[in-house]
Amino acid sequence: MPGGRLTQQDRQQIALGLADGLAYAEIARRLGRPTSTITREVMRNGGPTAYRADLAHRASERRAHRRTQAAPRGADSGPLPHGRDAEAVREYAETFTTAMMESGLPKMMARVLGALYTTDSGSLTASELAQRLQVSPASISKAIAFLENLDLVRREAAEGRRERYVVDDQLWYQSMIRSAQTNDQLVATARQGVAVLGSGTPAAARLENIARFLDFVGESITRAAEQARDLLYTETETTSDGNAKPSSDHG
Repeated sequence: MPGGRLTQQDRQQIALGLADGLAYAEIARRLGRPTSTITREVMRNGGPTAYRADLAHRASERRAHRRTQAAPRGADSGPLPHGRDAEAVREYAETFTTAMMESGLPKMMARVLGALYTTDSGSLTASELAQRLQVSPASISKAIAFLENLDLVRREAAEGRRERYVVDDQLWYQSMIRSAQTNDQLVATARQGVAVLGSGTPAAARLENIARFLDFVGESITRAAEQARDLLYTETETTSDGNAKPSSDHG
């Protein structure tokens, strides 16, 4: 039924839609589902080229079984802060993960970001991440190393010899600047090709157009990131009732 869990028949329709080259939005419309539901379903079950209805349905049943068995254990079985609905939070974390995967992140790296961004502290230890995601510490370590390389997480010292992995607004700025720097490298490489292939030739003109385009985009990214950091970024303060509010200090 629309709004409930996907059935095996739903998944068969998704597979047929993918085979016919339909967009996620069209498949969702035909099933009476949100587009995000179809996107998440496909991305966590092999992607549009490898999706199989039978395998996806069995994987869904296994996940449901694991959640049922794990429910009585751990701190997550208690009430969530601020009156949040545990199932809604879990579903949103999956939606966030899917969005990150569609932007190019591998699944485990996207899951780690989803876990970090859906905690009020914006930070978790390796053991907390492993417990929350039900994966091995080695998987967490590999994901963190990947995300650090993209400036999407940072490390902070915690109790004893442990470390906490942190996400915050400043990391998005750093990631955008890194993207602009990558563009600068491509611009230089394209213009090197202009000199090699001979100015005025069709091949050189093509590379020069690439260089001009990327140069413009890189400058735009840098300018927009700096403006966003200065005008939009606000730190949060915690009020006496435990809620967060924007700080008046934009730094």
